[in-house]
Amino acid sequence: MARIAHLSDIHFGAHDPKIVDAAEAWLQQHRPDLVVVSGDFTQRAKRDQFRQAAVWLNRLRAAGLKLLVIPGNHDVPLYNLVQRFGAPLRRYRRYISNDLCPFFENGEVAILGLNTARSLTIKDGRINHDQMRLLRDRFASVAPGKTRILVTHHPLFAMPIGRGNELSEAVGRHEDAVRAAAQAGIHIALAGHFHRTYAEAAQKMVAHAGGALVIQAGTATSTRLRNAEPQSFNWLHVHRHDAVELQVVVWDGASFQRGHHVAYSQSDGEWIGQEIADPLAQPGMRVAAKARA
Repeated sequence: MARIAHLSDIHFGAHDPKIVDAAEAWLQQHRPDLVVVSGDFTQRAKRDQFRQAAVWLNRLRAAGLKLLVIPGNHDVPLYNLVQRFGAPLRRYRRYISNDLCPFFENGEVAILGLNTARSLTIKDGRINHDQMRLLRDRFASVAPGKTRILVTHHPLFAMPIGRGNELSEAVGRHEDAVRAAAQAGIHIALAGHFHRTYAEAAQKMVAHAGGALVIQAGTATSTRLRNAEPQSFNWLHVHRHDAVELQVVVWDGASFQRGHHVAYSQSDGEWIGQEIADPLAQPGMRVAAKARA
């Protein structure tokens, strides 16, 4: 079993230091096999914000935690047009990571991160054809029994936002990107961007999407909350490629606590979610936009 902590939308510059410290303490205590951070380390891609993010990440590394990180659209300068179009991720490369498409593999999982942040879009993301080839090639040699996980900042799919039936824009080149993920045999797709916890089978979101389970993380530490969701991140236990537990770890105003817990299993190509009663979960800690099957 692989234990993965999935955080997103840290937003240094619009963060609560107390929550940042609490997230670090939780990770050091529970010691996941891998910490995934799916973008938006900063609020406005400023040097000081990147420095704060780098210090935080380095503390996690110093504690012996393994990391897989990718940039988000907030890690591209918004108002500095020279940097935005000339060197959009220079500061990210300097302070966070020079690898924009990181890959992690152990005996149980293979995980690829893809950068979806672009200069020409303010908030939307794209995947290019070179990245789609990389996606297919990286997983071509992965053993069949391993769980294949794709990490992006922007989800590949149009996602429900707010409390109504409104959907977001899908990532650019959406149909080609979804096709490439299906061809690569992706089992789990992790993303952030919307500050909302959500889980759904890909085939219920769009036709010909393959058999992936799509999992979104809320914002881990930002004060920019949406839909009245508190800060949270996801705690995944990947038992097999067809059996995954998702527990939302939620900020309660004083510390991070175990919240909504769902076990997902895949049968005949369909993901089915079963809520797990957790005696240690705090009452009333269900996230507003709960993960569902």
